[in-house]
Amino acid sequence: MRIYFLLAVLLFSASVTGQKKNPLGIYDLRCENLIDPLGVDAAQPRFSWKISSSQEDVMQTGYELRISKDSKFKSAVPLVNASSGESILVAYDGKPLEPLTRYYWQVRIKDNKGNQSTWSKTAFFETGFMGAPWPAAKWIEPEKQVNDKESVPPTLIRKEFKLAKKVASARYYITSRGLYLAYLNGKPVTDKVFTPGWTSYRKRLQYQVFDVTSLLANGLNTTGVELAEGWYRGDLGWMNNRNLFGNKLGLLAELHITYTDGSKEAIVTDDSWKATDQGPVRFSGIYNGEVYDARLEQQGWNSNGFNDGNWWSVKISSDQQQALTWQQGAYVARVQEITPVKIFRTPKGELVADMGQNMVGRIRLSVKGDAGTTVNITHAEVLDKQGNFYIENLRAAKQLFQYTLKGSGDEVYEPHFTFMGFRYIKIDGFPGELKPENVKGVVIHSDMKPTSTFETSSALINQLQHNIVWGQKGNFLDVPTDCPQRDERLGWTGDAQAFVRTAAFNMDIEAFFTKWMKDVEADQYENGAIPFVVPDVLRNNGTSAGWADVSVIAPWTIYLCYGDKRVLEEQYNSMKKYVEYIRKQAGDSMIWKRGSVFGDWLYYKPEFFQHTTPDGHTDLDLISTAFFGYSTSLLAKAAGAIGKKDEEMEYKNLFSKIKEAFNREYVSASGRVYTGSQTGYVLALMFDLLPENLRQNAAQYLVNDIKGRGNHLSTGFLGTPYLCHVLSRFGFDAVAYDLLFQESFPSWLYPVKMGATTIWERWDGIRADSSFQDKGMNSFNHYAYGAIGEWMYRRVAGIETDEQKPGYKNFKLEPTPGGKFSFVKVSFESAHGEIRSEWEIKDGVMNYFVRIPVNTTADIRLPKAAGKSITMNGSPLSGSRPEGDFVTLSKGSGEYRFSWTW
Repeated sequence: MRIYFLLAVLLFSASVTGQKKNPLGIYDLRCENLIDPLGVDAAQPRFSWKISSSQEDVMQTGYELRISKDSKFKSAVPLVNASSGESILVAYDGKPLEPLTRYYWQVRIKDNKGNQSTWSKTAFFETGFMGAPWPAAKWIEPEKQVNDKESVPPTLIRKEFKLAKKVASARYYITSRGLYLAYLNGKPVTDKVFTPGWTSYRKRLQYQVFDVTSLLANGLNTTGVELAEGWYRGDLGWMNNRNLFGNKLGLLAELHITYTDGSKEAIVTDDSWKATDQGPVRFSGIYNGEVYDARLEQQGWNSNGFNDGNWWSVKISSDQQQALTWQQGAYVARVQEITPVKIFRTPKGELVADMGQNMVGRIRLSVKGDAGTTVNITHAEVLDKQGNFYIENLRAAKQLFQYTLKGSGDEVYEPHFTFMGFRYIKIDGFPGELKPENVKGVVIHSDMKPTSTFETSSALINQLQHNIVWGQKGNFLDVPTDCPQRDERLGWTGDAQAFVRTAAFNMDIEAFFTKWMKDVEADQYENGAIPFVVPDVLRNNGTSAGWADVSVIAPWTIYLCYGDKRVLEEQYNSMKKYVEYIRKQAGDSMIWKRGSVFGDWLYYKPEFFQHTTPDGHTDLDLISTAFFGYSTSLLAKAAGAIGKKDEEMEYKNLFSKIKEAFNREYVSASGRVYTGSQTGYVLALMFDLLPENLRQNAAQYLVNDIKGRGNHLSTGFLGTPYLCHVLSRFGFDAVAYDLLFQESFPSWLYPVKMGATTIWERWDGIRADSSFQDKGMNSFNHYAYGAIGEWMYRRVAGIETDEQKPGYKNFKLEPTPGGKFSFVKVSFESAHGEIRSEWEIKDGVMNYFVRIPVNTTADIRLPKAAGKSITMNGSPLSGSRPEGDFVTLSKGSGEYRFSWTW
């Protein structure tokens, strides 16, 4: 037997060696959705890979995964499942992993063509503390005194230490109560910002791990940390909220050093560290910006040899408890830079720079002048009707950077612990002539990989898509915020649930949402209700239908888009607890009364209307009962997906009862839905609350309302995301296209025509006469209405996942040409690889190009193709099936081009 085994190995090696090019390739190796992550605390980390092949219709039929503590895999533990086609989120199932250890891993696969790949490139992950207490470090408090009522300057903290041996590797484990910037020997330990991120700090505080091997030297070394209030203790919300998570900042850090001789040492936070509050940053706040006096810079404070004799010793904190967790979400990072497109004087004489894009981040200023010269930079999203700088919609947020020069030649300043939402900056006190090279806009958001391109024949729709993406960039900064500019910037749950599916097309949001959903669960009230915002800085303000439902909608969406069953398993108790909370509130009637606080938020309500133009208001109890039904139906699906069959049946039955109650309370015998609002019809139809025999009637009533308004919508935050989906589902694609291409208010293209570069909070944030809507609530970067992007991907481009095989293991390609488009070209990087769906109508011929990733299948539906002569890659199509006006077929991986007369 051993001889045969060795012979098989030799034959395999010979076949690989003799092959000019293996048709199989493996790429994009990830552990827990991250590339070569440090600090992984998952007991069973999951591995994913993508596959390339020069052949068509290729499926993985087996894989071999090996993991080892040495990069040569001499002690590899093979994890083999020769019959599995899974290539995403394959869970580790070996012996328990050791904490603070690097593991290397590789994979090789077999396919259905008889090919076997070579081993992939070597990837790695490093475990964190695996839930154990940190072995040596103590929480330290660096501030000499604390002012509970006012902001205080950031604190500088330092520690010198000696290394007597040559360093082989070093890791910096660090977290804080507040925001930190860490340095070793004068250099940043990371280019990431806003660490340790924003979580429900009392229940979850992230720590980070950085490879700092290259920053250490033999002999004397110095580490320095700058610590600021940030979200932990600074002002949050519009109610003078401070000290929401604690009133004392803190630092916890361990620098683990491994020497070339195998010995180890740790430099940890203790009472030997020194601190001062006499740094150059005199103020730093999330909303109000930063005050920086370069004359107060303490040169070399984070390097060797600095005289810290007048610094004080830190204190060991009396509170050593904290629920520490590893950095599972995407880091916040500087993602790109923008140069002003114009510098000008306003009618009032203000010096203003136009970045050309409503963005989130901060300005990097280059300046030269005399010591003591102060430059003030104020940020705004828009100019007013006269072309002057406009900041009234910021409410109490100052959005001000103040920089005082030290007068030492060329100076460069970028703020540290704050971000602004802006397109325009007003500069006061700049010495000399302000030129574009003096100002850079640094775009900051969670570092999520872009996963799509969306190009059409319509310049207006292309700009709309641009605005949707930039709205996501501006509001996905560690938590899905509602707006990035005024005194709010909170994790509003309703905005997140409305946009999550669109977000999953634009960027890889799996890690981002997985992290935030853990905070949703952490802040869930004991009775099961979900707060308006997460982290819950508004404190016990209640729950609202359509907002709280994010606790169910978001995990289900992540599962559907990424095939992540673990997110359902981990969030299931929270999902169930919320649905049970509603069930208790509804009682035997199954009608959830007083469950909607915000209603169909910011729905279009005409200022003057006649009886032929109804208000558009949707009954609040109808909304809450509809979402009760929807979350219950999704919970049933989630239960089924994770094997809870009894609970799946229980919640299916509960949904049936809710449906009966909804129809009894809100639906007429002819299918009219109470109040007759567009959102009422949309929710009833989208959530399958109407009986089959009434659905088409209800859809027609919806269409009648739209046409009665001159092809305009009247929906708000809850109805808008589903509006076009419902129209398409019931055969009204043309009406959906009329809404998409509508240019007059209210519509998606009205802001585009008004010059918007992001999505607005209100349909009429700027009126046609250039006056503004309510200044108290008028954000020009508010992504909720950008949820139309989901319909454009799923219907216009026709990319649709399969609930039975989530993560685009199997998917549908069914484009819907219409509107004013002559072509649409879309690419989407799914969990398995790139999907392309591109159609063009030219000279009476429909050309449709698709790309299907390896290890997936697609069900393709060609519209208006029945009875037509169809070619695929230049040859007559075979193996297809007519279905009404469509021709359908199933295909495996590859590229296919179809053509037929239109």
